[in-house]
Parts: sequence; C-alpha cells; structure tokens
Amino acid sequence: MLDEFLKYIEENHLFKKEDKVLLAVSGGIDSMVMADLFIRSGIKSGIAHCNFCLRGRESDKDEELVKNMAALHKIPFYSIRFDTKKYSESKGISIQMAARELRYDWFEKIRRKNRYDVIAVAHNLNDNIETLLINLTRGTGIAGLTGIKNSGNHIVRPLLFAPREMIREYQVKHRVNFREDKSNTQTKYTRNKIRHLVIPVLKEINPSIEATLNETCERLGATNDFVNYFTDKLRKSLLKEKNGNLAMNITRLKPLLRNNTLLYELFKPFGITGSLVTDLHKIAEGETGSQLFTGTHRFLKNRNEIIISVQAETKDEYYKAKSIAGLRKIPGILSVSKIIPAHGFIIPSDRDTACLDSEKLSYPVVVRKWLPGDSFYPLGMRKKKKLSDYFIDSKFSRLDKEKALILESGGKIAWIVGERIDDRFKVTDTTRKILIIKSEAEKAGNR
Repeated sequence: MLDEFLKYIEENHLFKKEDKVLLAVSGGIDSMVMADLFIRSGIKSGIAHCNFCLRGRESDKDEELVKNMAALHKIPFYSIRFDTKKYSESKGISIQMAARELRYDWFEKIRRKNRYDVIAVAHNLNDNIETLLINLTRGTGIAGLTGIKNSGNHIVRPLLFAPREMIREYQVKHRVNFREDKSNTQTKYTRNKIRHLVIPVLKEINPSIEATLNETCERLGATNDFVNYFTDKLRKSLLKEKNGNLAMNITRLKPLLRNNTLLYELFKPFGITGSLVTDLHKIAEGETGSQLFTGTHRFLKNRNEIIISVQAETKDEYYKAKSIAGLRKIPGILSVSKIIPAHGFIIPSDRDTACLDSEKLSYPVVVRKWLPGDSFYPLGMRKKKKLSDYFIDSKFSRLDKEKALILESGGKIAWIVGERIDDRFKVTDTTRKILIIKSEAEKAGNR
C-alpha cells in the first residue's frame, strides 16, 4: 500500500517531496494509517488533533493515543478542545457541521502559523462513494456527482485511492493502533445509513460497486470540467462589469431561459440554486425593479439588464461634521478645500466635485442616506423638486437610489453627493469663499 500511496501523491501532484504536511489525525483507523504511511515515507509532517468533547472520556482517550504516537516518532503535535455543542447551538447548525467548521478553520490557522504547505485528511475511496450517493439522494448538479476532490484550498486527500478493506489490511499487517468511534456503527446519521444499509445491497447487485462508482465519479469529473469550460466562456460573454457590479443583457439571456440546467451552471457562482432558477425567469420577464436574492448576491432588473451585485450588510449611513476638518473624515469624501477669494474661479463640470458658497453653509453639516419626502432646488431651477422625482427623471436605477447620499446644511440639502448641488448654495458673482468637496461616489448603472 505504501507504493500505491506514494504513486497516488505523485501522479495527482498533491504536494512536492520537500513540502511540509500537516496531518489531521482523529485517532480512527483511516487517519492513524495515513499517519503511519507518512512516517514510513519520511515526508516532513506534523500532527493536528481536535477534541470535540462530545464523548467524554472516550474523546480524551482519542487525544492521548494521537499525542503518544506523535511523541513516539518525535513529530510536532498540535491539539485543541472545542465546546462543539455550544458552537452548534449558537450557529443553529448540526453537530456534524459545527465540528467540520471548527476543525477546518483551526487546521488552516495552524498551517499558516507553522508554515505547512498543505493539510492532509484521511478520506478514502468509500467516503468518496458515500458522498456521491448522499448527493444523488438529496439532488444535485453534475459537480455533486463527482465525489470528493483529492486537493483544493491547501487540503489534500492522499488516501482517496484506497478502499476501506485495503486500509484495514494495512492496519492489521503493521499493527497500527487506532480507536473505534462507536457512533460509526449507528444508523441515525445519513452517511452511516448509506454505509451500512445501502451499499451492502448494491454489492449484492454488483460485487465491484466501489470500483464501478469510483470510475463513474472520474468520468463525471471529466464531464464537469468540460461543462465548466463551456459555462465560464458563456458567462464571460454575457456579463460585463459596470461600476463595481455585473450587468447582463436580457435580450441575450432570453434564448437560454428554456434550459434550466444551463442557467443553474451559469449562475451558481452567484448563489443560484436549482429552486431559484424559476425565480430568475420571473426577473428576466418582469418589470424594472424586480429583484431576486440569493445567499450571496442580488439580481435586479433595470430596463433591459439584470444587474448582479454582492449582498452587503445594510446599515444606515449618517455622519456629522462640525468643521471642514470633520468633513474630510467622512467616508467617501476624498478632499475638502476652500478658495479665497472666489473671483475668477472656474467651476469644474465634474459631477463628483461640488463647489458651494462657503458662507451659505452652517455647521454642523450632515452626510446621510436620502429619505422619502426629501426635496431640493436643483441647480439652475427655481422650483422645489422631490428627490424621488429627480431620481426618476435622471433614470436612477434602484441600486443608484440605494447608494445615494446627500449633504445637508441647516436642514437643507446642499448636494446630492456625486450628482447635483442645490441652487441655494451655488457660487455667484457675490461669493467670497468657495468650498470645494470631492467625492468618490459610485453610480450603480448607466443613465
């Protein structure tokens, strides 16, 4: 098995001979055999063990076994104890998911701090097959049928070639000590149901089911690579960057709406799931302002485009400045300067630069989000106008309106930041001091 182990690492380029590898060792048969293989191969390694404190003294015995093995072979040892139940409850997730999050986050911290190149975990060929069957049962796209990847994000799985029987034979031959987790025999967990109830039935139909399903995973993996290549090119042709977001022409999208599988593959990087594909149809065929929210992004229809933006935490922006110095500290304000005297000054046409009569401003000034009911006198106009009407006339998209900030002085709007000043604060022939404010206001869409 050692030769196959080294061959698998080399052929799949899991890591280089000179690399340092952090071994994730639980004390179970798979990870203890993996550690033994690394020790026999002479690969530079360290051992990391998580005690999830879920099985009382049994968990402590697991930790003792791994610690003693590391000490025997003079291998660096790292351990940590987690209150997994408390973490699970605080996050509202299952114990299994909580343990996964805790261990992988900690492994990565240890890897970085101690300069390991990769983290090795002991998933085997049977784990791969079980993952395929679990995903197939729950419903998935092509990617979910490709099984567990042997590498990615500094994680490698050098035992993925080995069926559980091979690992057991190696353990017996080399007398590798390990501890059995009794929960592995319980069928209340989905994976254990697949392992103990489903696979034995499949083996009655096909005694070589492990090899057959592994080959299927490999073929589907190659198919997935082709699909990804095609969808990546199509996605790049459809999406154009626009003011920090992505915009997609609906006319070009419409011929694809008949193929839900293609839509899922195209937009899954933006959080689209199989159930949300139907909602994507509604956005494309709906009115301007129609929205779709995924776990990570927002899809917004704006005329003949769908704008895709990253969902950010919403917050009420409100800043108060008691002086020019305070105004300079407000996020989004690039610079503030005062010109004295104002005679002969040429006002720039740049929307992101406001030139205001300094003596007409009263402090403190406020920069805030606009509110329904806000109104101002647009530069060059003598009539008051509601901001909501101004936004419509100026063809603001929904994103534009959400980002819009105003600068307020004495309860009056002096400037829609990055857009237009109020006529009451404009520079005139009688202006003696000009306040120049430059912003980095972003527009969400073309108008």
